[in-house]
Amino acid sequence: MAALAKLLLILFVALTVVYVSLSLYSRSVRREKLEREWDEEIGEGDREAFVRDGLEAYDSSLRRKLILGVYIVPILLIGTIIYFTNYR
Repeated sequence: MAALAKLLLILFVALTVVYVSLSLYSRSVRREKLEREWDEEIGEGDREAFVRDGLEAYDSSLRRKLILGVYIVPILLIGTIIYFTNYR
């Protein structure tokens, strides 16, 4: 049981690093896309306000929530492997 707890703790730390990295990368890509869109199509008004509004919309988007799958998928996979290994 202690080995499982140690595995889960290490897994949680590793997945947190992956989640934060992926989240920051995704947000920076969205920021670049909004800045490019403003430069190519709009070009008038307040660029920072346009980017800020776009990032606020991104924060409540489905894509942002799907990044949480970084936690869910590996834990379900490990749980499935443990189940089939011990109970089949």
